[in-house]
Amino acid sequence: MDNAGFSLLELFFMGGPLMWPLLLFSIAAVAITLERFVYFLYHNRKMDDLKEKVEEALAEGKLDEVKVYLESQTKRRMGARILLTLLKRSDLSERRLEKAVEVESMNCISSLENGLNFLTALGSISPLTGFLGTVTGMISAFRSIAEAIDVNAQIVASGIYEALITTVFGLCIAIVAMASHSLFTYMVDKFASEVESTCSDLIMSISEAREKKE
Repeated sequence: MDNAGFSLLELFFMGGPLMWPLLLFSIAAVAITLERFVYFLYHNRKMDDLKEKVEEALAEGKLDEVKVYLESQTKRRMGARILLTLLKRSDLSERRLEKAVEVESMNCISSLENGLNFLTALGSISPLTGFLGTVTGMISAFRSIAEAIDVNAQIVASGIYEALITTVFGLCIAIVAMASHSLFTYMVDKFASEVESTCSDLIMSISEAREKKE
């Protein structure tokens, strides 16, 4: 059979028994990636406009209005949840206020990071499983050589196919998993940085407003 004529299903069965766990790993990697993509798409992580509204409310003394606005945004905007906590606890000392905001921020970031550890694990396990298939394929090839009277390329071909196919599939899964992990991690880190900067500025503004009242 010509190599160009191999279908994906034929390549799968030529890869040997270790293709089954690789299939499960590929399904898991794609499922987690799609779930995280939808989750990140659903949750707006912008902080600039929220920060601007809170600063205006602090300057004009309209905290109740901005609290109502933030409460209406908490379902899809994690930044609104964090800033709402900031305003509701604004009567606390600066140190305790920072702690309250930090706890809420960590909860939001943790929800964004759900599943990313599984992508890391899949990125590590998949190529190792592929390399294991390489070893078992080469063992099969050398066993065929040892049992054969006349050695030719066709005798070892199936073992070599198994070795190469599992390696390729394992590496492909790892690439998808690690690329997705890197992208999502970048988005989480960017959000965390914006939250830290925004909350730091607003806590300072709240402290200044409190000093003016005193």
